[in-house]
Amino acid sequence: MFKNVIAPVQAWLLSQGRCVGCGTDLSLGKSVKHPKGTKVTCKKCGRIFIRESQDSKYRRALFEEV
Repeated sequence: MFKNVIAPVQAWLLSQGRCVGCGTDLSLGKSVKHPKGTKVTCKKCGRIFIRESQDSKYRRALFEEV
């Protein structure tokens, strides 16, 4: 039940280009080239995201991508 409440909020934050943990703008984070796009690390909390090159949308990085 808790996941059903949190998931839409996290999806909204990612669509806005913000970190799901702290709400910081991901464009301020550290960017590194990655085969599937750009790997972005949140400046404030250290969560890792992938910015896909085709859609220019963010998603949480999978364990294999870290």
